[in-house]
Amino acid sequence: MHPTPSSHKPRHLFSYPRYWAECFGTAPYLPMSRQEMDQLGWDSCDIIIVTADAYVDHPSFGMAVVGRLLEAQGFRVGIIAQPDWHSAEPFKALGEPNLFFGVTGGNMDSLINRYTADLRIRSDDAYTPNAEAGKRPDRSVIVYSQRCREAYYDTPIVIGGIEASLRRIAQYDYWSDQVRQSVLIDSNADILLYGNAERALVEVAHQIAGGRCVADMIDLRGTTVVRRSMPAGWTEIDSTRIDWPGRIDQIPNPYDVPHDQVTEPDARKLRESGDVKTDQDVSSVRHVVGSVGEVTVDFPSF
Repeated sequence: MHPTPSSHKPRHLFSYPRYWAECFGTAPYLPMSRQEMDQLGWDSCDIIIVTADAYVDHPSFGMAVVGRLLEAQGFRVGIIAQPDWHSAEPFKALGEPNLFFGVTGGNMDSLINRYTADLRIRSDDAYTPNAEAGKRPDRSVIVYSQRCREAYYDTPIVIGGIEASLRRIAQYDYWSDQVRQSVLIDSNADILLYGNAERALVEVAHQIAGGRCVADMIDLRGTTVVRRSMPAGWTEIDSTRIDWPGRIDQIPNPYDVPHDQVTEPDARKLRESGDVKTDQDVSSVRHVVGSVGEVTVDFPSF
C-alpha cells in the first residue's frame, strides 16, 4: 500500500520543542538500575531501550547513540542490556516507561551473531563483556518484545535495528529454511522503524509524548504498522506491477571440479611437496578433487 503523496519536507531533528524532562539535564551514563535512577533524581524513565548488546556509552554501540539522541530531545532514557529472557522480571528492572519500550537486537542480527553460515554455534560474542557467548536469545527482537508485553501489557513497543529492519516484511529465513511473516506480527510490537530511523524515532517519541496513539501513525516515513483495513486515501497495488520475479539460476558449486582438471603443474607441485610420489597417487588426488563431499577415499599405501 502507499499513501497519497505528501509535499511536506522532513523536519529538522532538533526543531522539536524539548520534552519537559530536560530539566534533569544530561546523565553521565544512561541508567541501568533503580539505584542509578535514584542517583539522577528520576522516579521513572520516559523511554526504556532493551538491547541484545552490552551497553557501552560509545558511538560504536548503536543503542548508546539512540539513547543520547532521545536524551537530547529532553527524554529520560534507561537501558536494559542483555536481560535474562527466561522470565519477565528482568524487564521490570527500571519500572514501567512513561512513553514506550524500544527493542532492538543490537549492532548485529542475533542469528548471525550466534551462528556461522553452516549453522555452527560461535564460541564468542564481540558485543558481550569478556566476549561471552550465549547472552542473547535467538531472534532477540521477538523474544524481548514478548517479554516487554508480558511485563507491562499496555505500554507501546517500538522495534528497530538491523534485525527488525531486515524482517519488516515477509522474508526467506535462511536459518529455518522457510518463509516467515513480518517480525512485527511475531513480536506483537506496535510499530517498526527501519533503516537508520533517527528521524522516525524522534517523530514517534514526540507524537507518543503528545498523546497520539501508535495505531494512528500511518503517515510516518520509515515506519511499518499492522492495519486490519485499508486507511482512507491509500491505494493497494499488486506487487508484481513493481517487480516481477524472474528465473532463478542455480548457483554453481565452486568445489565441483571435474576429475580431469588437476593439471600437470598441479601434479608436479604435489610430487615436489612429497605428498604424492607416483602417478597412481596423482590419479587418487584427481579423484579427491573431483569428488568433494565423499566421506572416504581409498588412497594407495605408501
